[in-house]
Amino acid sequence: MTSSTVTSSQPDRPPRPNLAFRRLRGGRSPAEFAAAVRRAAREIGERVSCDARYIGRVEAGEIRCPNYAYERVFLHMFPGRTLTDLGFAPRSSVRGRGARTPDAPPSEATSSPALTTGETQGDCEPYDTQDPYDTHINYEESDVLRRAFMTSGGATVAAASLSPIGLASASASERPVRRVGSGEAGALEEAVRRIRLLDDRHGADGLYRRAAAPLRAAYALLDAGATRQATVDRLHTGAGELAISVGWLAHDSGRFDDARSHYAEALATARMTADAALEAHAFCNTAFLARDAGRPREAVRAAQAAQRIARPLGSPRLMSLLALREAGGWAGLADRTGCAQALTRAKALYERGPSDADPEWMSFYGEAELEGLEAQCWSTLGDWPRAARHARRAAHLQDPHFSRNIALYTAELADDLARGGRPDEAAAAGTQVLDLLDVVQSSRIQAMLAGTARVLLPHRRASGVSEFLERHASSPRPV
Repeated sequence: MTSSTVTSSQPDRPPRPNLAFRRLRGGRSPAEFAAAVRRAAREIGERVSCDARYIGRVEAGEIRCPNYAYERVFLHMFPGRTLTDLGFAPRSSVRGRGARTPDAPPSEATSSPALTTGETQGDCEPYDTQDPYDTHINYEESDVLRRAFMTSGGATVAAASLSPIGLASASASERPVRRVGSGEAGALEEAVRRIRLLDDRHGADGLYRRAAAPLRAAYALLDAGATRQATVDRLHTGAGELAISVGWLAHDSGRFDDARSHYAEALATARMTADAALEAHAFCNTAFLARDAGRPREAVRAAQAAQRIARPLGSPRLMSLLALREAGGWAGLADRTGCAQALTRAKALYERGPSDADPEWMSFYGEAELEGLEAQCWSTLGDWPRAARHARRAAHLQDPHFSRNIALYTAELADDLARGGRPDEAAAAGTQVLDLLDVVQSSRIQAMLAGTARVLLPHRRASGVSEFLERHASSPRPV
């Protein structure tokens, strides 16, 4: 077996920037363009988890030819153009897999278990960072897992395929000790994306226990070590981001102590490697958790620490989100002035627009999230009408892809309406949330809806309230 520490996936061919693709992006940021790609994919029934980093790798020339799913999406976005027009190399010139028709099964195009390049691997994978000479990975199984992951209908089934190749749940002691390479780093990064994608669609409850196994494997990879410093850095960042993602699943499913432990683990990893971006992310989530756990002063301090760390990173949108985290803490302290000032700062920073410095994990943060977080602040301060206006706007603005967030904002709206003396409208909004709970599993949303039901109990005679209460009482509860 050839070592996985070969220094380059294409030692004889340095990547050439894809200037044609960069021109097509125009004035949009990589994150905005990635969002446009995802929208185009949904229009034709494809599923791609495109993000800003994928766009960056295409423009840098690291992806010489996209996989077949991305090919269909790009040709849909730019009708009348060929892959060559978009700056890609002909598929026949990309080593590692022969050209095949888009509908041919993977086995027809795969002559060996190791790919020579990652550009054409797997219809559903955003990009591949495997070391092409590391032949210990079974790519046929990898394709099967990706398809199972992307096409499964429910959170439980999808979670069963969460662990990507290279992050199996077996303990490190059961495997031979060896240096790890870019393949494992890529698998780790993909695990983070998979968790985020599933959480967006289904919520945290069905995912948390499954996600713990990849996290244990990630830290086992760190213990095994790597030869190249670039791989070591990717492993540390990936393990930290995975700890944050698993922490969020714990947070959203009501396991606050577990979440606090995972966030602390990510923070320690960030500080060991002086990774400011990871540290800011860990403090951001710590602030959010502290607010939800009833520790508002800690929320303020964590958000302020995150802002100090993040300021040199050059992302106004990140600073905007961190200001919202601070606003939530001030609201918890019943400091209306401090909350309003932080909200004003968050909006001003948001209006500066996206930038190339925006972190990949912030793909969820748009106008809908800003409105939703502001609604939560006003709700905490007891200004129900104002909170309801922002919650309604958030639910209206949210991309349909984010089922969990639509349920969250609508649950917030229902609660604000109920507490603001509008029981009939609250019941209607609550019913919408119940409709979404067939695909979204979030203890946090369930708890909000239970609170709304308690507020509505004295208003059974109002239009729609009795029906909502009966349906809520008969709906399944999270295990």
